[in-house]
Amino acid sequence: MAPSAVPVNGFDPKDNSSLSRPTKRLRIDDTLPCSEPESEDPAAIPPHPLGVKPSGNALTSNVNLKARCGHFAILPDELLAQFLEFLDAPALVRLGSTCKALYAFTRFEELWRALFIESRPDKFQWRGSWRSTYLDLPASQQAHVDCSGLFSDVLYRPFQCTYTPLKPFTDSIPTENLIPRLADLTTEEFSTKWTNKPFILTSPVKEWPIFGKWTTEYLVDKYADVPFRAEAVDWPLKTYVDYMNNNKDESPLYLFDRSFAEKMQLAVGKDVQDAAYWAPSCFGEDLFAVLGDQRPDSRWMIMGPARSGSTFHKDPNATSAWNAPLTGSKYWLMFPSSASLPPPPGVIVSEDSSEITAPLSIAEYLLSFHELARATPGCREGICHAGEILYVPSGWFHLVLNLEESIALTQNFVPRAKLPDVLGFLRDQADQTSGFKDDVTDPFGLFVERLGRAYPEVLAEGMKKLEEKAKPKKGKWEELVKGGADDKAEEQGGFAFGFGFADDEDAEIA
Repeated sequence: MAPSAVPVNGFDPKDNSSLSRPTKRLRIDDTLPCSEPESEDPAAIPPHPLGVKPSGNALTSNVNLKARCGHFAILPDELLAQFLEFLDAPALVRLGSTCKALYAFTRFEELWRALFIESRPDKFQWRGSWRSTYLDLPASQQAHVDCSGLFSDVLYRPFQCTYTPLKPFTDSIPTENLIPRLADLTTEEFSTKWTNKPFILTSPVKEWPIFGKWTTEYLVDKYADVPFRAEAVDWPLKTYVDYMNNNKDESPLYLFDRSFAEKMQLAVGKDVQDAAYWAPSCFGEDLFAVLGDQRPDSRWMIMGPARSGSTFHKDPNATSAWNAPLTGSKYWLMFPSSASLPPPPGVIVSEDSSEITAPLSIAEYLLSFHELARATPGCREGICHAGEILYVPSGWFHLVLNLEESIALTQNFVPRAKLPDVLGFLRDQADQTSGFKDDVTDPFGLFVERLGRAYPEVLAEGMKKLEEKAKPKKGKWEELVKGGADDKAEEQGGFAFGFGFADDEDAEIA
Protein backbone atom coordinates (compact mmCIF):
# COMPACT_ATOMS: atom_id res chain seq x y z
CA MET A 1 0.00 0.00 0.00
CA ALA A 2 1.34 3.45 -0.89
CA PRO A 3 2.02 5.84 1.95
CA SER A 4 -0.86 8.10 0.90
CA ALA A 5 -3.30 5.21 1.14
CA VAL A 6 -2.76 4.50 4.84
CA PRO A 7 -6.20 4.86 6.50
CA VAL A 8 -6.65 6.81 9.72
CA ASN A 9 -9.44 4.70 11.16
CA GLY A 10 -7.99 4.06 14.60
CA PHE A 11 -8.76 5.68 17.92
CA ASP A 12 -9.75 9.32 18.21
CA PRO A 13 -7.35 10.94 20.66
CA LYS A 14 -8.76 13.02 23.46
CA ASP A 15 -8.29 16.76 23.20
CA ASN A 16 -4.64 17.22 24.02
CA SER A 17 -4.40 20.93 23.45
CA SER A 18 -3.40 21.42 27.08
CA LEU A 19 -0.85 18.63 27.06
CA SER A 20 2.79 19.33 26.41
CA ARG A 21 4.94 16.56 25.08
CA PRO A 22 8.44 16.31 26.49
CA THR A 23 11.20 16.30 23.95
CA LYS A 24 12.59 12.80 23.56
CA ARG A 25 14.86 11.08 21.14
CA LEU A 26 12.41 9.23 18.94
CA ARG A 27 12.45 5.61 17.84
CA ILE A 28 11.74 4.09 14.46
CA ASP A 29 8.72 1.91 13.70
CA ASP A 30 10.08 -1.62 13.41
CA THR A 31 7.08 -3.44 12.00
CA LEU A 32 8.86 -3.45 8.66
CA PRO A 33 10.83 -6.62 7.89
CA CYS A 34 14.18 -6.77 9.60
CA SER A 35 16.43 -9.75 10.06
CA GLU A 36 17.78 -10.52 13.51
CA PRO A 37 21.52 -10.20 14.07
CA GLU A 38 23.28 -13.50 13.63
CA SER A 39 25.86 -13.14 16.40
CA GLU A 40 26.37 -11.61 19.82
CA ASP A 41 28.99 -9.26 18.39
CA PRO A 42 27.91 -5.71 19.42
CA ALA A 43 28.82 -4.58 15.88
CA ALA A 44 26.45 -7.10 14.22
CA ILE A 45 23.60 -4.69 13.38
CA PRO A 46 21.16 -5.73 10.61
CA PRO A 47 20.23 -3.34 7.78
CA HIS A 48 17.73 -0.64 8.68
CA PRO A 49 14.23 -1.68 7.49
CA LEU A 50 13.75 1.60 5.59
CA GLY A 51 17.28 1.68 4.21
CA VAL A 52 18.31 4.62 6.41
CA LYS A 53 22.02 4.96 7.16
CA PRO A 54 24.09 7.06 9.61
CA SER A 55 24.72 10.67 8.62
CA GLY A 56 28.37 10.12 7.79
CA ASN A 57 27.43 7.98 4.79
CA ALA A 58 26.10 11.09 3.03
CA LEU A 59 29.69 12.16 2.37
CA THR A 60 30.16 9.38 -0.19
CA SER A 61 26.67 9.38 -1.69
CA ASN A 62 25.30 11.15 -4.75
CA VAL A 63 21.74 10.97 -3.40
CA ASN A 64 20.24 12.67 -0.34
CA LEU A 65 16.48 12.22 0.05
CA LYS A 66 16.15 14.91 2.67
CA ALA A 67 17.18 17.57 0.15
CA ARG A 68 13.93 16.77 -1.67
CA CYS A 69 11.51 17.52 1.16
CA GLY A 70 10.99 21.22 0.47
CA HIS A 71 11.40 23.77 3.24
CA PHE A 72 11.72 20.94 5.78
CA ALA A 73 15.15 20.23 4.27
CA ILE A 74 16.65 23.27 6.01
CA LEU A 75 15.72 21.98 9.47
CA PRO A 76 18.31 19.96 11.40
CA ASP A 77 17.06 16.41 11.98
CA GLU A 78 16.72 17.01 15.73
CA LEU A 79 14.53 20.08 15.19
CA LEU A 80 12.40 18.31 12.58
CA ALA A 81 11.83 15.41 14.99
CA GLN A 82 10.75 17.84 17.73
CA PHE A 83 8.39 19.65 15.36
CA LEU A 84 6.66 16.38 14.48
CA GLU A 85 5.82 15.83 18.15
CA PHE A 86 3.22 18.58 17.90
CA LEU A 87 1.26 16.94 15.06
CA ASP A 88 -1.73 14.66 15.47
CA ALA A 89 -2.15 11.31 13.72
CA PRO A 90 -3.94 12.55 10.54
CA ALA A 91 -1.32 15.28 10.07
CA LEU A 92 1.53 12.79 10.47
CA VAL A 93 -0.02 10.45 7.90
CA ARG A 94 -0.62 13.27 5.40
CA LEU A 95 2.85 14.72 5.83
CA GLY A 96 4.40 11.27 5.50
CA SER A 97 2.68 10.78 2.15
CA THR A 98 4.45 13.75 0.53
CA CYS A 99 7.94 12.27 0.13
CA LYS A 100 10.12 9.38 1.25
CA ALA A 101 12.21 11.42 3.69
CA LEU A 102 9.19 12.72 5.58
CA TYR A 103 7.62 9.28 5.40
CA ALA A 104 10.61 7.93 7.32
CA PHE A 105 10.55 10.72 9.89
CA THR A 106 6.81 10.35 10.50
CA ARG A 107 7.26 6.63 11.16
CA PHE A 108 9.08 7.28 14.44
CA GLU A 109 7.64 4.92 17.00
CA GLU A 110 7.99 7.41 19.84
CA LEU A 111 5.58 9.78 18.07
CA TRP A 112 2.93 7.08 17.93
CA ARG A 113 3.67 5.85 21.42
CA ALA A 114 2.94 9.34 22.78
CA LEU A 115 -0.26 9.61 20.73
CA PHE A 116 -1.44 6.20 21.87
CA ILE A 117 -0.79 6.87 25.56
CA GLU A 118 -2.60 10.21 25.33
CA SER A 119 -5.61 8.58 23.65
CA ARG A 120 -5.93 5.86 26.34
CA PRO A 121 -8.27 3.54 24.39
CA ASP A 122 -10.33 1.10 26.45
CA LYS A 123 -10.10 -1.70 23.92
CA PHE A 124 -7.50 -2.35 21.27
CA GLN A 125 -5.44 -5.10 19.68
CA TRP A 126 -1.67 -4.91 19.87
CA ARG A 127 -0.39 -5.12 16.29
CA GLY A 128 3.37 -5.17 16.77
CA SER A 129 4.07 -1.43 16.81
CA TRP A 130 2.61 1.72 18.35
CA ARG A 131 1.76 3.18 14.92
CA SER A 132 -0.01 0.08 13.66
CA THR A 133 -1.86 -0.31 16.95
CA TYR A 134 -2.95 3.33 17.05
CA LEU A 135 -4.15 3.24 13.44
CA ASP A 136 -5.53 -0.31 13.87
CA LEU A 137 -3.55 -1.48 10.85
CA PRO A 138 -3.34 -5.24 10.24
CA ALA A 139 -0.13 -6.57 8.75
CA SER A 140 -1.67 -6.74 5.27
CA GLN A 141 -2.17 -2.94 5.24
CA GLN A 142 1.26 -1.91 6.48
CA ALA A 143 3.27 -0.10 3.81
CA HIS A 144 6.92 -0.97 3.13
CA VAL A 145 8.73 1.95 1.50
CA ASP A 146 12.40 1.92 0.56
CA CYS A 147 14.00 5.15 1.81
CA SER A 148 17.55 4.38 0.71
CA GLY A 149 19.43 7.63 0.28
CA LEU A 150 18.30 9.05 3.61
CA PHE A 151 21.13 9.64 6.06
CA SER A 152 20.19 10.52 9.63
CA ASP A 153 21.68 9.75 13.01
CA VAL A 154 18.38 10.76 14.61
CA LEU A 155 16.71 7.89 12.76
CA TYR A 156 19.54 5.40 12.78
CA ARG A 157 20.86 5.63 16.36
CA PRO A 158 17.65 4.35 18.04
CA PHE A 159 17.57 1.47 15.55
CA GLN A 160 21.20 0.68 16.33
CA CYS A 161 20.45 0.64 20.06
CA THR A 162 17.43 -1.62 19.50
CA TYR A 163 19.42 -4.25 17.62
CA THR A 164 22.72 -4.10 19.46
CA PRO A 165 23.21 -7.39 21.37
CA LEU A 166 23.55 -6.47 25.04
CA LYS A 167 24.70 -9.76 26.51
CA PRO A 168 28.39 -9.14 25.64
CA PHE A 169 28.32 -6.10 27.94
CA THR A 170 27.33 -8.33 30.86
CA ASP A 171 30.05 -10.95 30.36
CA SER A 172 33.61 -11.07 31.70
CA ILE A 173 32.87 -9.05 34.83
CA PRO A 174 36.17 -8.10 36.51
CA THR A 175 36.71 -9.97 39.78
CA GLU A 176 37.02 -6.77 41.78
CA ASN A 177 33.62 -5.60 40.49
CA LEU A 178 31.66 -8.76 41.30
CA ILE A 179 28.74 -8.43 43.69
CA PRO A 180 29.28 -11.01 46.46
CA ARG A 181 27.13 -14.14 46.38
CA LEU A 182 26.07 -15.82 49.63
CA ALA A 183 23.68 -18.62 50.52
CA ASP A 184 22.03 -16.62 53.31
CA LEU A 185 22.77 -14.31 56.23
CA THR A 186 21.66 -14.00 59.83
CA THR A 187 20.02 -10.79 60.99
CA GLU A 188 23.12 -9.92 63.01
CA GLU A 189 25.46 -10.53 60.06
CA PHE A 190 23.35 -8.29 57.85
CA SER A 191 23.04 -5.47 60.37
CA THR A 192 26.73 -5.43 61.36
CA LYS A 193 28.53 -6.24 58.11
CA TRP A 194 26.33 -6.01 55.03
CA THR A 195 23.90 -3.06 55.20
CA ASN A 196 26.20 -0.76 53.22
CA LYS A 197 27.09 -3.01 50.28
CA PRO A 198 25.11 -4.99 47.71
CA PHE A 199 25.01 -8.78 47.75
CA ILE A 200 23.09 -11.70 46.26
CA LEU A 201 21.48 -14.45 48.36
CA THR A 202 20.93 -17.77 46.61
CA SER A 203 18.69 -19.64 49.10
CA PRO A 204 15.73 -17.66 50.59
CA VAL A 205 13.60 -17.22 47.45
CA LYS A 206 13.65 -20.94 46.72
CA GLU A 207 11.53 -21.40 49.86
CA TRP A 208 8.69 -19.25 48.51
CA PRO A 209 5.54 -21.16 47.46
CA ILE A 210 5.31 -19.13 44.24
CA PHE A 211 8.87 -19.92 43.13
CA GLY A 212 8.74 -22.50 40.35
CA LYS A 213 5.00 -21.90 40.03
CA TRP A 214 4.80 -18.42 38.60
CA THR A 215 5.48 -18.30 34.88
CA THR A 216 4.11 -15.98 32.22
CA GLU A 217 1.72 -18.71 31.04
CA TYR A 218 0.51 -19.39 34.58
CA LEU A 219 -0.16 -15.72 35.33
CA VAL A 220 -1.98 -15.14 32.02
CA ASP A 221 -4.12 -18.20 32.69
CA LYS A 222 -5.17 -16.87 36.11
CA TYR A 223 -5.13 -13.08 35.62
CA ALA A 224 -5.59 -12.51 31.88
CA ASP A 225 -8.14 -9.69 32.22
CA VAL A 226 -6.71 -8.08 35.36
CA PRO A 227 -5.24 -4.65 34.54
CA PHE A 228 -1.67 -4.02 35.63
CA ARG A 229 0.32 -0.80 35.47
CA ALA A 230 3.05 -0.69 32.83
CA GLU A 231 4.70 2.73 33.12
CA ALA A 232 2.01 5.17 31.91
CA VAL A 233 -0.70 2.67 30.93
CA ASP A 234 -2.94 0.13 32.66
CA TRP A 235 -3.40 -2.91 30.45
CA PRO A 236 -4.97 -6.33 30.95
CA LEU A 237 -2.17 -8.80 31.56
CA LYS A 238 -2.88 -10.72 28.35
CA THR A 239 -2.51 -7.49 26.35
CA TYR A 240 0.79 -6.66 27.98
CA VAL A 241 2.08 -10.18 27.27
CA ASP A 242 1.07 -9.76 23.61
CA TYR A 243 3.14 -6.57 23.57
CA MET A 244 6.02 -8.21 25.44
CA ASN A 245 6.21 -11.01 22.89
CA ASN A 246 5.94 -8.80 19.79
CA ASN A 247 7.65 -5.43 19.98
CA LYS A 248 10.86 -3.87 18.74
CA ASP A 249 11.07 -0.91 21.12
CA GLU A 250 14.49 0.35 22.06
CA SER A 251 13.24 0.63 25.65
CA PRO A 252 10.38 -1.87 26.01
CA LEU A 253 7.42 -0.93 28.15
CA TYR A 254 8.01 -2.28 31.67
CA LEU A 255 5.22 -3.69 33.84
CA PHE A 256 5.76 -2.29 37.34
CA ASP A 257 2.64 -2.68 39.49
CA ARG A 258 2.42 -1.58 43.13
CA SER A 259 -1.03 -3.05 43.82
CA PHE A 260 -0.38 -6.56 42.52
CA ALA A 261 -0.89 -8.27 45.90
CA GLU A 262 -4.37 -6.78 46.25
CA LYS A 263 -5.30 -7.43 42.62
CA MET A 264 -4.12 -11.04 42.84
CA GLN A 265 -5.43 -11.53 46.41
CA LEU A 266 -2.05 -12.67 47.67
CA ALA A 267 -1.18 -13.23 51.31
CA VAL A 268 2.28 -11.87 52.16
CA GLY A 269 4.45 -12.63 55.20
CA LYS A 270 6.18 -15.68 56.60
CA ASP A 271 3.78 -16.03 59.53
CA VAL A 272 0.68 -15.43 57.40
CA GLN A 273 -1.50 -18.38 56.46
CA ASP A 274 -1.17 -19.44 52.80
CA ALA A 275 1.46 -16.78 52.20
CA ALA A 276 2.72 -16.49 48.62
CA TYR A 277 6.11 -15.07 49.62
CA TRP A 278 7.89 -13.14 52.37
CA ALA A 279 10.93 -10.95 52.89
CA PRO A 280 14.11 -12.83 53.83
CA SER A 281 14.45 -12.95 57.62
CA CYS A 282 18.00 -11.57 57.57
CA PHE A 283 16.71 -8.07 56.76
CA GLY A 284 14.96 -7.89 60.12
CA GLU A 285 12.16 -5.49 60.97
CA ASP A 286 11.06 -3.05 58.26
CA LEU A 287 10.70 0.15 60.30
CA PHE A 288 8.36 1.75 57.74
CA ALA A 289 5.84 -0.91 58.81
CA VAL A 290 4.95 1.29 61.80
CA LEU A 291 3.13 3.58 59.34
CA GLY A 292 0.58 0.88 58.51
CA ASP A 293 -1.60 1.86 55.57
CA GLN A 294 0.06 5.30 55.51
CA ARG A 295 3.46 3.94 54.52
CA PRO A 296 4.71 4.94 51.07
CA ASP A 297 4.51 2.53 48.14
CA SER A 298 6.82 -0.34 48.99
CA ARG A 299 6.30 -3.48 46.88
CA TRP A 300 5.94 -4.15 43.19
CA MET A 301 5.56 -6.99 40.73
CA ILE A 302 7.83 -6.51 37.72
CA MET A 303 7.52 -8.13 34.31
CA GLY A 304 9.29 -7.39 31.07
CA PRO A 305 10.94 -8.81 27.96
CA ALA A 306 14.66 -9.14 27.35
CA ARG A 307 16.29 -5.69 27.02
CA SER A 308 13.74 -4.08 29.33
CA GLY A 309 14.81 -2.67 32.68
CA SER A 310 15.62 0.64 34.31
CA THR A 311 18.34 3.21 33.72
CA PHE A 312 20.36 4.65 36.59
CA HIS A 313 18.33 5.74 39.59
CA LYS A 314 18.23 5.62 43.40
CA ASP A 315 15.43 4.11 45.42
CA PRO A 316 12.94 6.60 46.94
CA ASN A 317 13.02 8.11 50.41
CA ALA A 318 16.56 6.80 51.11
CA THR A 319 15.13 3.30 51.53
CA SER A 320 17.00 0.08 50.91
CA ALA A 321 15.50 -2.61 48.68
CA TRP A 322 15.58 -6.22 47.60
CA ASN A 323 14.80 -7.58 44.14
CA ALA A 324 14.01 -11.24 43.48
CA PRO A 325 13.62 -12.67 39.94
CA LEU A 326 11.20 -15.60 39.78
CA THR A 327 11.93 -16.22 36.10
CA GLY A 328 14.75 -14.95 33.91
CA SER A 329 17.89 -13.18 35.07
CA LYS A 330 18.95 -9.57 35.58
CA TYR A 331 22.24 -7.76 35.09
CA TRP A 332 23.00 -5.12 37.73
CA LEU A 333 25.43 -2.21 37.43
CA MET A 334 25.79 -0.33 40.73
CA PHE A 335 27.69 2.57 42.32
CA PRO A 336 27.76 3.97 45.86
CA SER A 337 26.91 7.62 46.37
CA SER A 338 27.82 10.33 48.84
CA ALA A 339 28.51 14.04 48.88
CA SER A 340 32.18 13.31 48.16
CA LEU A 341 31.66 10.84 45.31
CA PRO A 342 30.81 11.76 41.70
CA PRO A 343 27.80 10.07 40.07
CA PRO A 344 28.37 7.16 37.67
CA PRO A 345 29.95 8.01 34.31
CA GLY A 346 27.35 9.48 31.94
CA VAL A 347 24.98 10.41 34.77
CA ILE A 348 24.25 14.01 35.78
CA VAL A 349 22.70 14.82 39.17
CA SER A 350 21.09 18.19 39.90
CA GLU A 351 22.55 20.37 42.64
CA ASP A 352 19.83 19.38 45.13
CA SER A 353 19.96 15.71 43.98
CA SER A 354 16.28 15.82 43.03
CA GLU A 355 16.84 14.97 39.36
CA ILE A 356 19.03 12.38 37.66
CA THR A 357 19.78 12.74 33.95
CA ALA A 358 21.10 9.75 32.01
CA PRO A 359 20.92 8.35 28.46
CA LEU A 360 17.35 7.51 27.46
CA SER A 361 17.91 3.79 27.05
CA ILE A 362 19.97 1.07 28.68
CA ALA A 363 21.46 0.14 25.30
CA GLU A 364 22.59 3.70 24.66
CA TYR A 365 24.25 3.83 28.07
CA LEU A 366 26.05 0.54 27.58
CA LEU A 367 27.24 1.55 24.12
CA SER A 368 28.49 4.93 25.30
CA PHE A 369 29.67 4.52 28.89
CA HIS A 370 29.91 0.87 29.93
CA GLU A 371 33.65 0.52 29.41
CA LEU A 372 34.32 3.65 31.46
CA ALA A 373 31.81 2.65 34.13
CA ARG A 374 33.36 -0.79 34.53
CA ALA A 375 36.77 0.79 35.10
CA THR A 376 35.49 3.33 37.65
CA PRO A 377 36.43 2.67 41.32
CA GLY A 378 33.45 1.53 43.36
CA CYS A 379 31.68 -0.12 40.42
CA ARG A 380 29.81 -3.31 41.31
CA GLU A 381 28.31 -5.73 38.78
CA GLY A 382 26.47 -9.00 38.98
CA ILE A 383 23.82 -11.26 37.49
CA CYS A 384 20.92 -12.24 39.70
CA HIS A 385 19.31 -15.44 38.44
CA ALA A 386 15.81 -16.81 39.00
CA GLY A 387 15.43 -17.96 42.58
CA GLU A 388 18.00 -15.49 43.93
CA ILE A 389 17.61 -12.11 45.59
CA LEU A 390 19.75 -8.96 45.37
CA TYR A 391 20.07 -6.35 48.10
CA VAL A 392 20.29 -2.66 47.15
CA PRO A 393 21.72 -0.45 49.92
CA SER A 394 20.18 2.94 50.58
CA GLY A 395 21.49 5.63 48.24
CA TRP A 396 23.20 3.38 45.69
CA PHE A 397 22.84 4.19 42.00
CA HIS A 398 21.76 1.15 40.00
CA LEU A 399 20.99 0.20 36.41
CA VAL A 400 19.08 -3.05 35.79
CA LEU A 401 18.80 -5.02 32.54
CA ASN A 402 16.62 -8.07 31.91
CA LEU A 403 18.74 -10.62 30.06
CA GLU A 404 15.65 -12.73 29.30
CA GLU A 405 11.92 -12.37 29.73
CA SER A 406 11.53 -11.96 33.47
CA ILE A 407 9.04 -11.89 36.34
CA ALA A 408 10.29 -10.48 39.64
CA LEU A 409 9.17 -9.09 42.98
CA THR A 410 10.81 -6.14 44.69
CA GLN A 411 10.32 -4.33 47.96
CA ASN A 412 11.69 -1.17 49.58
CA PHE A 413 12.27 -1.20 53.32
CA VAL A 414 14.01 0.55 56.21
CA PRO A 415 16.49 -1.65 58.10
CA ARG A 416 17.49 -0.45 61.55
CA ALA A 417 21.07 0.32 60.52
CA LYS A 418 19.81 2.67 57.79
CA LEU A 419 17.27 4.53 59.94
CA PRO A 420 19.42 7.71 60.23
CA ASP A 421 19.57 8.00 56.43
CA VAL A 422 15.79 7.77 56.12
CA LEU A 423 15.16 10.19 58.98
CA GLY A 424 17.57 12.67 57.42
CA PHE A 425 15.98 12.40 54.00
CA LEU A 426 12.43 12.84 55.30
CA ARG A 427 13.48 15.83 57.42
CA ASP A 428 15.90 17.64 55.11
CA GLN A 429 14.55 16.71 51.66
CA ALA A 430 10.83 16.72 52.35
CA ASP A 431 10.11 18.11 48.88
CA GLN A 432 11.65 14.98 47.33
CA THR A 433 9.67 12.36 49.26
CA SER A 434 7.50 10.11 47.08
CA GLY A 435 4.95 7.33 47.31
CA PHE A 436 3.02 8.74 50.27
CA LYS A 437 -0.72 9.22 50.04
CA ASP A 438 -2.00 12.75 49.57
CA ASP A 439 -3.29 12.95 53.15
CA VAL A 440 0.26 12.54 54.51
CA THR A 441 1.50 16.12 54.59
CA ASP A 442 4.40 15.65 57.02
CA PRO A 443 6.09 12.27 56.40
CA PHE A 444 8.92 13.02 58.82
CA GLY A 445 6.63 14.02 61.68
CA LEU A 446 4.36 11.04 61.08
CA PHE A 447 7.25 8.57 60.99
CA VAL A 448 8.87 9.99 64.13
CA GLU A 449 5.57 9.90 66.00
CA ARG A 450 4.74 6.31 65.01
CA LEU A 451 8.29 5.02 65.49
CA GLY A 452 8.57 6.69 68.88
CA ARG A 453 5.38 5.00 69.95
CA ALA A 454 6.42 1.53 68.75
CA TYR A 455 10.23 1.57 69.21
CA PRO A 456 11.28 4.59 71.33
CA GLU A 457 14.81 3.29 71.89
CA VAL A 458 15.33 2.68 68.18
CA LEU A 459 14.14 6.21 67.38
CA ALA A 460 16.41 7.74 70.01
CA GLU A 461 19.39 5.84 68.64
CA GLY A 462 18.54 6.83 65.06
CA MET A 463 18.15 10.53 65.92
CA LYS A 464 21.41 10.52 67.85
CA LYS A 465 23.31 9.06 64.88
CA LEU A 466 21.59 11.52 62.55
CA GLU A 467 22.79 14.46 64.63
CA GLU A 468 26.30 13.01 64.81
CA LYS A 469 26.40 12.76 61.03
CA ALA A 470 25.31 16.39 60.74
CA LYS A 471 28.17 17.72 62.87
CA PRO A 472 30.97 19.18 60.72
CA LYS A 473 34.20 17.23 60.94
CA LYS A 474 37.55 18.91 61.50
CA GLY A 475 39.68 19.17 58.42
CA LYS A 476 43.34 18.17 58.30
CA TRP A 477 44.50 21.79 58.44
CA GLU A 478 42.30 22.56 61.41
CA GLU A 479 43.65 19.56 63.28
CA LEU A 480 47.24 20.58 62.55
CA VAL A 481 46.67 24.20 63.50
CA LYS A 482 44.81 23.61 66.76
CA GLY A 483 46.09 20.21 67.75
CA GLY A 484 45.14 19.59 71.36
CA ALA A 485 45.47 23.22 72.34
CA ASP A 486 41.73 23.85 72.41
CA ASP A 487 41.19 21.52 75.31
CA LYS A 488 44.06 23.03 77.28
CA ALA A 489 42.85 26.55 76.62
CA GLU A 490 39.35 25.63 77.66
CA GLU A 491 40.64 24.30 80.99
CA GLN A 492 42.57 27.54 81.67
CA GLY A 493 39.83 29.85 80.43
CA GLY A 494 42.02 31.32 77.71
CA PHE A 495 42.68 31.12 73.96
CA ALA A 496 45.65 29.28 72.46
CA PHE A 497 47.09 29.41 68.97
CA GLY A 498 49.63 27.03 67.55
CA PHE A 499 50.71 24.95 64.56
CA GLY A 500 50.80 21.69 66.47
CA PHE A 501 54.55 21.16 66.19
CA ALA A 502 56.42 19.65 69.12
CA ASP A 503 58.71 22.66 69.63
CA ASP A 504 55.97 25.25 69.25
CA GLU A 505 55.81 27.64 72.21
CA ASP A 506 52.27 29.03 72.20
CA ALA A 507 51.50 32.35 73.78
CA GLU A 508 48.29 32.19 75.76
CA ILE A 509 45.92 35.10 75.88
CA ALA A 510 44.03 35.15 79.18
